[in-house]
Amino acid sequence: MNTIQMFRQLALVAAVSMSAGTAWAELPEATMYKDPNCGCCSKWAEHMRAAGFAVKEVPSQAMGRIKSQLGVPEALGSCHTARIGNYVIEGHVPAADVKRLLAEQPAGARGLSAPGMPMGSPGMEGGTPDRYDVVQFNADGGETVFARH
Repeated sequence: MNTIQMFRQLALVAAVSMSAGTAWAELPEATMYKDPNCGCCSKWAEHMRAAGFAVKEVPSQAMGRIKSQLGVPEALGSCHTARIGNYVIEGHVPAADVKRLLAEQPAGARGLSAPGMPMGSPGMEGGTPDRYDVVQFNADGGETVFARH
């Protein structure tokens, strides 16, 4: 391999590496509020980290108050609540759905929820997987199915 070919290959590797680093850096940090005794919440945090998110875990005994302050509809509740960018993520929402929300920024969206604790969702692996919906909830009180799993 001559010097010019080697230089071009090194330049290409550097460019790809820098663009990949930029993509990871663009993901906003997630602040996840969870009951201190809940293990599945930390498993969801691990799923989000594996997808490129930095996740700060904040144990709290006041989950009801946090959910209310962040505008999570009671019917869409789950075990943990996260702030990611301008959005609220309730429960075991897959990282791919969060990334889609961040990319599309649907008008009026306040956040996403995987209501309850569906088996087979990120952090709830094991057992027979449930079919479940990820629901988009809006600032005006409206809700719509964002994804089906």
